[in-house]
Amino acid sequence: MKVVLIQMTKLLFAFLLIFISINAKDLKPTFVYEASGSVVDIVNDANNIYVATDASSVDIFDLKSKKLIKSVKIPQIKDFMGDIIDAKIYNVDIYNNKILLIAQSIKGLREIHVWEDNKLNTIISIEKHLFVAKAKFIDDNTVLFSTLGNEMYLYDYKKSKILWKIDVKPNDATFNSTFADFALNEDKSLAVVADESGDLKIVDLKNAKVIKVLAGKNLDKVFKVDIKNNKIITAGQDGRCVVYDLKSKRDYFLREKRWFLIYGAGLSPNAKLGAFSSDENNNVTVFNTKTKSKLYKLTNNLMTLSSILFISNDEVFVTTDSNKFNYYNLKGQ
Repeated sequence: MKVVLIQMTKLLFAFLLIFISINAKDLKPTFVYEASGSVVDIVNDANNIYVATDASSVDIFDLKSKKLIKSVKIPQIKDFMGDIIDAKIYNVDIYNNKILLIAQSIKGLREIHVWEDNKLNTIISIEKHLFVAKAKFIDDNTVLFSTLGNEMYLYDYKKSKILWKIDVKPNDATFNSTFADFALNEDKSLAVVADESGDLKIVDLKNAKVIKVLAGKNLDKVFKVDIKNNKIITAGQDGRCVVYDLKSKRDYFLREKRWFLIYGAGLSPNAKLGAFSSDENNNVTVFNTKTKSKLYKLTNNLMTLSSILFISNDEVFVTTDSNKFNYYNLKGQ
């Protein structure tokens, strides 16, 4: 009798999860922000959000007032026809009131800049001939950046010195994969690197080496990766949002539609919630990472997603290839 009751309880729980997943609540934005151009990247600190655009600008919004308080402008550039155009800012990061950004330059090249004390300093110029793709602060003196060729550098920009450089691929790799994204864990000791192979490489930054490869779950390119509280989430070209638990060494994947390209994914700070772009209407599915139950569908996103950013366990930003981007307060809905 006891065994039967246990089995019935498990079945009821499974049906409940299915019901919750099917009936994920549709949420409209709590607030809609407007940037100076199409949004490419977004980060936050305790008080502000920093929005990289394709209009030669990083827009800074106050989180409390929701107002634009400042725009950091970079010089416009000449295109291949010699016309003056806005420079696209591909990547933005913040550390101790300093802003790190990767910006479009001439001839399709890119440069890395640091905005400090109201001054723009170029730390990696086009003369280096490095096709930089993403950069993050490690501390006051050093930045970590990757190139499109999947090379990773730790760079002391105060001394203009490369501390180390590695190829981010397993030792038995038979081909090079184009870089897609990387994310840092909370203490910035590890980087999780995603590329077109679908495999994730975990890099020990202190020892400058790949210490683990997570393979076989994404079958194609991973567009975005995030890591929080020993959990990793991916956004895959194969339509899979994969969740890895580094502690339990378990993993699983979710999807809404087979082979729908998932462009964005993110985790809440405590990693209890995950989110991924889930359909051609640019909606975002928020789910419980433990039970896999789908809780919310974030609606009214105008175009293809560029970023999903949790700024707390209950608040999330969704940006698209539009100048308008959405803030959702999950707790207030």
